[in-house]
Amino acid sequence: MTAVDEYPVLKRELNLSQIIALILGSVIGSGVFINLPIVARESGSPLMAIIAWLVGGLLWLPQLFILAEMATAYPEEGFGYLYLKKAGSPALGFLYVWTVFWTSDVPSITIISLSAISALSVFSPALEGTLLARLLASLLIALFTIIHYRSVRQGGNLQILLTLAKLLPLLLLCILGFVYFKSEHLIEPLPHFTSSGGFLKPLVAGIAGTIWSYAGFTNVLYMAGEIKQPAKIIPRSLLLSVAFVTLVYTLIALATSVFVTYSKLISAVGKFANPFLYLPSFARIAAPFLAIAAFISMVGCISALIMVQPRIEYAIAKDGLFFKPFAHINPRYNTPDYSILIQSGLAIGLIFVGDIEGLLGYFTLSYLFQNGLVYAAIFRLRKRADYRPTYRAPLWLVMTLLAIGTQIYLIYGTFLAYPVGGVISAAVLIGTGLPVYYYYRRKQLF
Repeated sequence: MTAVDEYPVLKRELNLSQIIALILGSVIGSGVFINLPIVARESGSPLMAIIAWLVGGLLWLPQLFILAEMATAYPEEGFGYLYLKKAGSPALGFLYVWTVFWTSDVPSITIISLSAISALSVFSPALEGTLLARLLASLLIALFTIIHYRSVRQGGNLQILLTLAKLLPLLLLCILGFVYFKSEHLIEPLPHFTSSGGFLKPLVAGIAGTIWSYAGFTNVLYMAGEIKQPAKIIPRSLLLSVAFVTLVYTLIALATSVFVTYSKLISAVGKFANPFLYLPSFARIAAPFLAIAAFISMVGCISALIMVQPRIEYAIAKDGLFFKPFAHINPRYNTPDYSILIQSGLAIGLIFVGDIEGLLGYFTLSYLFQNGLVYAAIFRLRKRADYRPTYRAPLWLVMTLLAIGTQIYLIYGTFLAYPVGGVISAAVLIGTGLPVYYYYRRKQLF
């Protein structure tokens, strides 16, 4: 009996609308509110910031073409780990999961839960950076952990409602950007742009600043084994979602630049940028309006992450290459219960360590590294006899090289955009992955 045979199989219960809701729920969260000032600062001008948001979304197209191909070839739980294992490198598969678990999946839940409570600080200063705020963020994680511990189907239905609720204020902002459109703020002097430095360096730094906001498209593939009709739903959901999110983020950046002067926008680094404050019809209610909108948005994101992320640790543990408790399936609820509980528990622990901007740099470097590993797997996968995807990426070789090259170049941008301490911390933790793998393999402690 193999390690896989010891565990029950998760059921295919998720439809197209639930999958799109999960993708949008994972992608659209605190990022657009937190990162607007960061992207503006690093890009050096309002117009360059808008371009950075647009390019940041377009850069996902070659990545999603490749991912859709690999996911339809192997529509199972595990995502990057699965592809790297199939490509012949369980060691790199372990390194991927190790990196994902410690430096992106757990911190992402922490960052968003802290940001969700911080968004409500307009109602009380006690909700900004205090022990009470951290305790409430912990309770938020605990609430959604219980929900997704108990049901996949109900969790998916809840995600549809939360995603619809979070999109309404964002779409309103996009519409108001056209209603109140004025070009003066878009052509302000460019305080960070110099002819000697050119425009490429600030643009790359600005695009790196968008990564946190666009991260999350791949998370739903952790649950590929629970998607109905994966051959149809996976490519459609990925490509429709990236088109929608890119359009919305670019319009939000445009609307924000129309309403808010550049100097005021970049002064909000580390805080929420609130363009509604600068609209006559919204000025009086802008602060509470954005607070509630941001909170709802991030609650939806927390829900999606807690639902999908534990599936990757479940997949590798099921193969006997990760700590055994992660492979446990609840006999009553048919969910990877221990994986959900452990990840949420660590996210709560991380709440009491570090600040948001430092965690963003920590997250971004690891996220780019993970992506590069996964995209490179396609070179080996295409040589396998069992590689029979129902979707083929157009110009796959070009798309793969673009995807990998983009990750490498944006790693450089990460060092420009974020505090070095968080970035270096992520690099050190990534570096421990392979030694840990070989140590445990040798000791047979898995």
